[in-house]
Amino acid sequence: MTTMTEGSVREFKMPDVGEGLTEAEILKWYVQPGDTVTDGQVVCEVETAKAAVELPIPYDGVVRELHFPEGTTVDVGTSIIAVAVGDAAAGEQEPAQAPVEDAPAQAQEPKPEGRQPVLVGYGVATSSTRRRPRKGSESPAQEVSAAIQSELNGHGQVTRGRPLAKPPVRKLAKDLGVDLTTVVPTGPDGIITREDVHAAVAPAQAPEPAEAPAAVAPAAPVPAPAVSYDTARETRIPVKGVRKATAAAMVGSAFTAPHVTEFVTVDVTRTMKLVEELKQDKEFAGLRVNPLLLIAKALLVAIRRNPDVNASWDEANQEIVVKHYVNLGIAAATPRGLIVPNIKDAQTKTLPQLAESLGELVSTAREGKTSPAAMQGGTVTITNVGVFGVDTGTPILNPGESAILAVGAIKPQPWVHKGKVKPRQVATLALSFDHRLIDGELGSKFLADVAAILEQPKRLITWA
Repeated sequence: MTTMTEGSVREFKMPDVGEGLTEAEILKWYVQPGDTVTDGQVVCEVETAKAAVELPIPYDGVVRELHFPEGTTVDVGTSIIAVAVGDAAAGEQEPAQAPVEDAPAQAQEPKPEGRQPVLVGYGVATSSTRRRPRKGSESPAQEVSAAIQSELNGHGQVTRGRPLAKPPVRKLAKDLGVDLTTVVPTGPDGIITREDVHAAVAPAQAPEPAEAPAAVAPAAPVPAPAVSYDTARETRIPVKGVRKATAAAMVGSAFTAPHVTEFVTVDVTRTMKLVEELKQDKEFAGLRVNPLLLIAKALLVAIRRNPDVNASWDEANQEIVVKHYVNLGIAAATPRGLIVPNIKDAQTKTLPQLAESLGELVSTAREGKTSPAAMQGGTVTITNVGVFGVDTGTPILNPGESAILAVGAIKPQPWVHKGKVKPRQVATLALSFDHRLIDGELGSKFLADVAAILEQPKRLITWA
């Protein structure tokens, strides 16, 4: 997503790298002002609500400006980097002939079109560089003030640059009639905040003290700055990225789909023996074989026997959509939070192919490289809480899916086997399902089938 501006400068906007994403956080910049970039070169890494994604630039040129620092959350459609292309790029590549301290003097001399690279900041804006004009005009004193503030923020002298502010802050300023060029920013790296805008409004309202509180108080989050806490006893963590998306999805799911959860405890001793045998099989050489593999296969076979479980609810059309494919989601805990990538068309895979897909899914998730596409279109999910030593749980459905199976820890327990009490490997399964789609009978049959396969894994053959 790009925009052409004056002087052959292209503005690259934050794209929607998933379906319906509204914002992303800039994790890391791989380029700096003055760097030459080529079509397809990765310029930054961003974290969306679903995954960390690298963004390539779609044209050749020279980086003129990075509009936001690392760690900033930017709305989709907002310009994040300016790149000079064509003749403007040639001007950008001319080296600076003087240290940064001489930049103000150089800015007054006629120079070739473009900006000169400097040691820090975004470079010096020369007088010949064409910029988007601001509304109104500035006095010399205002220009000097803006230049000093810009230097303090680490951008170099950009007396004609656009003030840094997020779209909601710009809208607030417009509604209140505040010129952002007159606002002194206090946010990180010179970003204007809502509080800065309200502070700019306050002096104008000072002559009317009786009306000022009523006008300002509703819009300004006055109590927020006053909140204090003991940093030694509390830590406040901003809710963003994957955590923000997970919270919204879980709240939406919990209060949209009527959940029912059923439990069953099963003897999985034979399944555990089969796992050990498969580890020695040459067909699984180099593949990770664990109980999750056979649990996933058991789930797929149970869906084949109970196909109506694999469905979704279409609220807009008032229809139940039965899926003839299974995109099997696997809940994965990552340093960035919980994500649920899925294996596409899992029902078509052989056991070795399923093992390979599971291995790739888990390793990619742990590296933080899961793509948004890998987390879309899931139909049912498995969450393995047993790895944490937990017996079971009541899992919440992944939005848009019909069921989720929680697998508890596999532990040796006393169990009646062939008329005698013996130590056996036992686990508890919990199945949550959408009661709009799945009634109690269907849900019970489905869970019972999964348990029966894990108790007698030979059913993987006889039932398949």
